[in-house]
Amino acid sequence: MSIDILLLVGAGIVLIGVVVAKIGDRLGLPALLLFLGLGVLLGIPSHGTSFNDASLAHDLGFAALALILADGGLATKWRDIRPAIGPALALATIGVSVTIALMSGFLYLLGIPLAVAVLLAAVMAPTDSAAVFSILRKAPIPPRVKAMLEGESGFNDAPTVLLVLAATSLAVGKTSYSDLPLTALFIVGQLIGGLVLGGGFGWLGGKLLRNLALPAPGLYPLASMGWALMAYGLGSILDVSGFAAVYVCSVVLSNSKLPHRHATRSFAEGIGWIAQIGLFVMLGLLSVPDRITLQVILFATLGGLFLTFVARPLSVWLSLLPFKVPLREQVFVSWAGLRGAVPIILTTVPLAAGLGVASEVFDYVFVSVIVLTLLNAPSLLWVARRLGLASDTQDVDIEVAPLDEVEADLLQVRVTDESHMHGVSVSELRLPANTQVSLVIRGDRTFTPHGRDTLRAGDELLVVTPSAVRGIVEDRLRAVDRHGRLAGWWVED
Repeated sequence: MSIDILLLVGAGIVLIGVVVAKIGDRLGLPALLLFLGLGVLLGIPSHGTSFNDASLAHDLGFAALALILADGGLATKWRDIRPAIGPALALATIGVSVTIALMSGFLYLLGIPLAVAVLLAAVMAPTDSAAVFSILRKAPIPPRVKAMLEGESGFNDAPTVLLVLAATSLAVGKTSYSDLPLTALFIVGQLIGGLVLGGGFGWLGGKLLRNLALPAPGLYPLASMGWALMAYGLGSILDVSGFAAVYVCSVVLSNSKLPHRHATRSFAEGIGWIAQIGLFVMLGLLSVPDRITLQVILFATLGGLFLTFVARPLSVWLSLLPFKVPLREQVFVSWAGLRGAVPIILTTVPLAAGLGVASEVFDYVFVSVIVLTLLNAPSLLWVARRLGLASDTQDVDIEVAPLDEVEADLLQVRVTDESHMHGVSVSELRLPANTQVSLVIRGDRTFTPHGRDTLRAGDELLVVTPSAVRGIVEDRLRAVDRHGRLAGWWVED
């Protein structure tokens, strides 16, 4: 197939995926299921054999996952994730371990050989970053809860990839149970190495990009994404976790006060969507519908229900014990443990290794993901409301443009319909000295505001502030956005 045809087909699939995502949003269905269905439909004319290269699927899947993790990291706000780092890491390590132990025992009781049961449990253990980032990104839930779930899905890919590789090696007979303690130490070392590499490389990238005057604004998003992916590649070369490195590097970059942050996050989100569309369509192509029997469906449904109602709640409860997380938040975190592309990608590891039952493992996981997604994703907002966690407000959207010569920044602030800035006068914003609301854009009208001018929903403000106090200005604007003119009397959660 020529490159021209490949470009035509690829562009067509992306455009169809965009339409499918819109349809899914209107119908309340998760886009990932529709993308999987699109892949299955594309493979039907060739009887499910149009794409059957497990090694290529493994490589493409891991590359797409790196892009999705970079997108998630670049969209993460440090002020939100900071109080949730401990719980997120506990969920990604202790939670994964408990889930694997419980699922392995359950599957073994069903008659599956222990090595295969451990492999299946390891594949199904992680929550999915693509599903969590795309579904929760605009969900009106408390920032701490969202940060726990996003942090968990960002961090848990790294240990589970290593665990699946170890379980596959065990299942094919390359290692024995006596090697497991040494394997566990190796996994811990790779994780720590990935976290350190990601943090250090992200800090260096932030320092360089802040002081590098690029000739075009569009180069900053490209440089940020490229720098994050370099962390992934370096992790692979240095034999540490590339997934941990790319996610941590992206989080650090995103919170390094880089210019054009909004453009960077928008660019990363677009790349993330392309990766998701391509990934799910490819996994749909990899499936063989003729192999999905009633027995597979029943077995996968039974395992999925055990995971949802037993393994996941217990693992969340044990992981969050030291952090005194309220029970209603624990319940929501348990229900929001979304599975998606990551478990299906992980099945390409035993497929590529030539494990005899790898096809059965793929079919089981493929059906389980569909069942769990249909069960959990559409009901997330309803569960959040029943638990009293849903909110009707979202943070104010702030964009930054650098004014290098005067060491100042231009903030573009949009007052949303739900914002408590509505009705607040400019003087009541109480911004630091030398910070000025220089322009208000209201519909087709623009004007320079005075202290007594009142802000309205839908207004866009241009705020000029010295770079040294930009963080204080942003915090103040967000406080007024959440609590109105009396924001100084409120204590943030």
